[in-house]
Amino acid sequence: MKTKLTHFNEQCEANMVDLGKKESTQRKAVAEGRITMDSTTLEMIRQGCHMKGDVLAIARIAGIMAAKRTAELVPLCHPIMLTGISVDLDIDAENPGVICTATTKTTERTGVEMEALTAVQVALLTIYDMCKAVDRGMQMQAIRLVHKSGGKSGDWNRQSTSAVQSVR
Repeated sequence: MKTKLTHFNEQCEANMVDLGKKESTQRKAVAEGRITMDSTTLEMIRQGCHMKGDVLAIARIAGIMAAKRTAELVPLCHPIMLTGISVDLDIDAENPGVICTATTKTTERTGVEMEALTAVQVALLTIYDMCKAVDRGMQMQAIRLVHKSGGKSGDWNRQSTSAVQSVR
């Protein structure tokens, strides 16, 4: 485990990490999260009868777009060339809501964790935005990194990897 924050210089000033001496490697990150809602709201999403259109399709595209723009949103995040982005949205009828899993890939000098986390958050925000007229009580929960691979630090995996488990 690192013993200092990497985005500060010796004077404790915010600083973008210098990637100049790092090697480009294949990197992958997986993040997940969920949004809980009233079961009637979830049924509207499932049936595709929401007045704003196909909620999950629009949320998927929003997540992909957000991953590509992460460096514009997070001040000290490096812009990187993504080689792959997937955003999966699964309906959870037992705990009414939608589970979002985003996977990002690159061959770069820095990781893609921020891009995966941003994709999840924006996809869930999009669901909230599209459904808030019928359910303002929705909650986004358990947004977290579950896997990263590549780079000097190697692989990392969260012990409990299901957003469903964290709600129960």
